[in-house]
Amino acid sequence: MKKGVIVAGAGPVGLMLAGEIHLGGADVVVYDKLTTRTGESRALGFNRRAAESLDQRGLLSRLGDYVWGPMGHFGGVRFDLGMLDDDHSGVLGLSQAKTEEMLEGWLGELGVPVRRGYEVTGFRETPHGIAVSFDGPDGPGEDTASYLVGCDGGRSTIRKLAGIDFPGSASTRGMYTAEITGVTLRPRPIGERLPGGNMVLCTPLGEGRYRVVIHDASLPPHPDSEALTFRQVADAWQRLTGESIHHAQAHWLWACGNAASLAAEYRRGRVFLAGDAAHEIPPLAAWGLSAGLQDAVNLGWKLAATVNGWAPDGLLDTYHTERHPIGRQLIRNVKAASLLYLGGEEMDPVRSVMSELVAYKDAA
Repeated sequence: MKKGVIVAGAGPVGLMLAGEIHLGGADVVVYDKLTTRTGESRALGFNRRAAESLDQRGLLSRLGDYVWGPMGHFGGVRFDLGMLDDDHSGVLGLSQAKTEEMLEGWLGELGVPVRRGYEVTGFRETPHGIAVSFDGPDGPGEDTASYLVGCDGGRSTIRKLAGIDFPGSASTRGMYTAEITGVTLRPRPIGERLPGGNMVLCTPLGEGRYRVVIHDASLPPHPDSEALTFRQVADAWQRLTGESIHHAQAHWLWACGNAASLAAEYRRGRVFLAGDAAHEIPPLAAWGLSAGLQDAVNLGWKLAATVNGWAPDGLLDTYHTERHPIGRQLIRNVKAASLLYLGGEEMDPVRSVMSELVAYKDAA
């Protein structure tokens, strides 16, 4: 295999992309600054298109037991995907951690190296490729390839180093998320709107584990995830629901807002962006993960074809022209869903009209 691509970031998108590049016949290596996987569940499932992409590679069956969901929602407005002629059901309740574990195991079978504890710190383009600097377990080093892809999240180092703008809308609402055990809660899988523009969500994850999400209108729009304590989460939950979860055990805490941003370019020279590095959105219905996996499937074979010399002129440019409009649509949809999901009573007329419309097959 010809020396080909360095992927920065070993989340689901980076791992999927590396597999696609390898299957296309090009050499690829994945760098990730973390020494081990986080084990955080984060996104729960993915949409039908992403599931089909995994299934085409024989990967969906590796995820074990999962649930297809014919019932969906948009911003809390329920709709029945089963009324459509084609099956658009998505995979529900499957943690991102499990998807990452499966994909990394797949790369191990393919012989694709995933180098953990290696943080990309810089790069420079050369006449024939790109030289990538990193800090690793043995100190600083440099590797070369034809291309570099940033799959390193919403705070992407690669995007910043490439000087790619990341315009978007500022956060106006804050949310808390926690995964807990040691308590029994009433499921609220698509959220329960409460007076004052508040919302709580509770998703059972099995084995006594729950995902709780809290939107409290009194929260700051930019909550600090690193400073978040479970006491804050439990206090907010009790304030909104009257239920105490203070005695529960918290396994993961996260705070976020509803900001949404889209990279101005998905490609600059020999540098590409995919996943959250290209489009960062609030955590709604695993839309970000689903879009990122589809970014990977679109880009992987194109990089491999170019590295191996059989790609037509301009093939790599089609990644931006094809996926950037999808990212733009994703941002638009998320903004609309956020208004429905997190808005107060002023959105009730819109919710009512939408609920009536989606009950009709022709409208769906």
